[in-house]
Amino acid sequence: MKIATFNINGVKARIEALLSWLDEARPDVVLLQEIKSTDETFPRELIEDKGYRVETHGQKGFNGVAILSRLPLEDVVRRLPGDEADEQSRWIEATVIGDRAVRVCGLYLPNGNPAPGPKYDYKLAWMARMERRVIELLATEEPLVFAGDYNVIPQAEDAAKPEAWTEDALFRPETRAAFRRLLNLGLTEAFRARVQGPGHYSFWDYQAQAWPRNNGIRIDHLLLSPQAADLMTDVQIDRDVRAGEKPSDHVPVWIELAA
Repeated sequence: MKIATFNINGVKARIEALLSWLDEARPDVVLLQEIKSTDETFPRELIEDKGYRVETHGQKGFNGVAILSRLPLEDVVRRLPGDEADEQSRWIEATVIGDRAVRVCGLYLPNGNPAPGPKYDYKLAWMARMERRVIELLATEEPLVFAGDYNVIPQAEDAAKPEAWTEDALFRPETRAAFRRLLNLGLTEAFRARVQGPGHYSFWDYQAQAWPRNNGIRIDHLLLSPQAADLMTDVQIDRDVRAGEKPSDHVPVWIELAA
């Protein structure tokens, strides 16, 4: 089962890039972020024509997450529990029925800038809510995949120029500590379980020639429960997607599970 995360940065603006990548990469499951579309205006027919089921949790103009799956989906949940007043569309989860069932959770974690400030407080509170949801799901002892744009640079080696991010919400100590608390629950960060060292990024800004200069950061992650980590056979960053026509500023990251 090939499971990918991809911040598409506007599904309608990037639909051709998305469809091209789906044809080339042929993932079984895709967790999309920043679809920037309501459920009603999501271009589902174009994706369904590729053989995917589509589940969305949209929002007009910004945020929004979706699951695309070639395999059956059950028990779809929209919204991260824990704050009934939170109207931002940043979380969707479902069980994918392959050779074995895998629970996938797609997330678009808040950016948090400027920090400190209310937006940063929201980011940390959101991460605390996610931690509680992870604890609940770990109790099921099922294969779990928490995939998305975390807006977290975990380590200095995950940025081409870490000194430029010192005071940014993506790299502040409180952010990285909250990310480590997720890992300390028993989750495996898929990419770093297989690949070490600097130079591996999933986001390049549109500004300041970031892509040609490889001035990137790694903020798109897949965290796996022990049951899912035991099934992982591969993990990759589809870096070359960034060089395509009208690309997102993110690229897909994917894992292969023996499931």
